[in-house]
Amino acid sequence: MIAVLTTRMHPCVTMGSVLIVGSVLMSGCANKPSFPEPTVIIDRPLVLQHPSSSQSFSSASSVPASSSSSRPASLLIKVPFASQSPYAVWDQLHEEACEEMSLIMVHHFLAGTPLSMIDAEEEVQDMVAWERAHGYADDVSAAQLGAIAQSLYGYHFRVLSDVTAESLKRELVAGNPIIIPAFGRALKNPFFSGEGPFYHMLVVVGYAGDGFITNDPGTKRGEKYWYQTDVLMNALHDWIGVKELIATGPKNALVIEL
Repeated sequence: MIAVLTTRMHPCVTMGSVLIVGSVLMSGCANKPSFPEPTVIIDRPLVLQHPSSSQSFSSASSVPASSSSSRPASLLIKVPFASQSPYAVWDQLHEEACEEMSLIMVHHFLAGTPLSMIDAEEEVQDMVAWERAHGYADDVSAAQLGAIAQSLYGYHFRVLSDVTAESLKRELVAGNPIIIPAFGRALKNPFFSGEGPFYHMLVVVGYAGDGFITNDPGTKRGEKYWYQTDVLMNALHDWIGVKELIATGPKNALVIEL
């Protein structure tokens, strides 16, 4: 049985619907990790609007606590997916576009709009051009990406510090996809080219079993890609300016809000 809770509101501030579904096995591409289908699916932003401050930096501990006993066993936020190279043209621009595509995916979730390959390619090109015109380097930190989201889309953002698996789950239960900066090679994704990137970004969109569900733009197979908790948390490191030192970066993450 599927129970659907839907609240109809103005499209710009809709609360959307949360679907409660039975637990059955989900599997994508044959070689991708499989996970139990989430018991809760969030398909629209749950937050109507952010408080009026222009931007907000805070620890993940500021998120209202949710005990493991009251939290859903598993959860998925339906964030549209696109690879950072939608047409598999892995030139310099697209090799460095994980931050941009992570933000674009979250933007389309918050806007309630689909994300086609055509749109993804046009938007990543436009965002990179804007960043270059405004002095941003190819690699940006979580805070810098938040500032880009604010400038381009008018969103608010929070940089989470000292991130843990529990604080990630609290954000997800609140309906927030989370952009994760990472030491890409520590993710050990078999679909990455070679050893993978030193620095990478991806979007955490849910949790299931002993791991997290992500939209990883680093591969065309990255939609709902599942990483074991230890792997994701060990890889989680923010940009500190030197790619070879990324594994020493702080455990920050980024939440973009309306």
